[in-house]
Amino acid sequence: MKRRQFISKTALSSLAVLAGTNVVFGSNMPEGYEPLLNAENDPFKMFGLDNDMTVLNKRPWNIEAKAHLLNDRITPSKYMFIRNNGLIPEKIDADKWVLTIDGESAKTTKTYTLKDLKTKFKQHTYQLTLECGGNGRSEYNPPAKGNQWTIGAVQCAEWTGVRLKDLLADVGVKGDAVYVAYHSADMHLSRDPKKEAISRGVPVAKAMEDEALIAFKMNGEDIPLAHGYPLRMVNGGWPASASGKWLKRISIRNIVHDGKKMGGHAYRMPKHPVAPGTKVKEEDMAIIESMPVKSLITYPKSGATLKEGQTLKINGHAWAGDLQVSKMQVSIDFGATWQTCKLEKPVNRLAWQHFSADIKFPKKGYYEIWAKATDSKGKSQPMLVPGWNPKGYLNNACHRIAVKIK
Repeated sequence: MKRRQFISKTALSSLAVLAGTNVVFGSNMPEGYEPLLNAENDPFKMFGLDNDMTVLNKRPWNIEAKAHLLNDRITPSKYMFIRNNGLIPEKIDADKWVLTIDGESAKTTKTYTLKDLKTKFKQHTYQLTLECGGNGRSEYNPPAKGNQWTIGAVQCAEWTGVRLKDLLADVGVKGDAVYVAYHSADMHLSRDPKKEAISRGVPVAKAMEDEALIAFKMNGEDIPLAHGYPLRMVNGGWPASASGKWLKRISIRNIVHDGKKMGGHAYRMPKHPVAPGTKVKEEDMAIIESMPVKSLITYPKSGATLKEGQTLKINGHAWAGDLQVSKMQVSIDFGATWQTCKLEKPVNRLAWQHFSADIKFPKKGYYEIWAKATDSKGKSQPMLVPGWNPKGYLNNACHRIAVKIK
């Protein structure tokens, strides 16, 4: 008989993390056995994701797309990255859901039901680009701590809701207001009800933009659970961490918000360039606001093979935080020369822009297509990974795909 193989200690440890407790008699589990726990926590089934998505972490859930999955103009939920800091709320009753607005700089405190939001305020719809601040972290060296995102932690969905500034006007904002923060229903990983998993926000000026939404629909339907059902704050162009999911409360602060993941190195960059591996003091870090200019080739999939003499039509998206992309270029000779792409205007402010180009290759062989966007202030993507930082944020190096001509 073939000797029975048992589950490894490493795999058993991972299973215990997922279970949130010790797996009793786990050492007796045969190698290759699929525990019921795994079946019950299949993200592809739970969240309706495409099987080509990549799971980076299960506790909390952190999942990204591959570039070719993001070819749609409006990102479908099945291709949308998931970035959580805590545990997804359970047993949500939308009929009993309320949003409270308060804070030191609120003239009054008010509470709204979902029905109030949908009937008492004008609804607006915008396509808004959301990108994780750590998108591209995997390319930094020395490695930065955190989920090792490659290029797929970005999306541009269509969000419907009410303007945040309309709610703030209804409550009243004092003249000393500095920040507008969110508080959510997701539970801290420790399951301690006194701890928030994350509580961030934006300065008042950002909160007052037309496109800053308190959303209850995504792509024309109720927001999927993984993306904040039934209510989410959406601030396009800034790190997606500024767009709080499962929104329960908004606080109007007279200070820069001091909630969970607002201090230390979380979502912060060094105020001045530092050498790789440098330890940076908290007082020398600045909060990330508008995201840098960036682009992504979404067609064809990297590794495409063409016949000699064939023209390749590529397309993709470009975005630039609070700004607009003014120029889009591609190179097939490692940046020695650049070809200008056709670049569309955004559907609305803070939506990503679509680009396309027809590319001809001079002869047989291996090529890389590099994509470079330039924003409305003239700043372009770097060809290589930009300056190192402790948390591996804001990597906006040129995206590239491989092509073979035979």
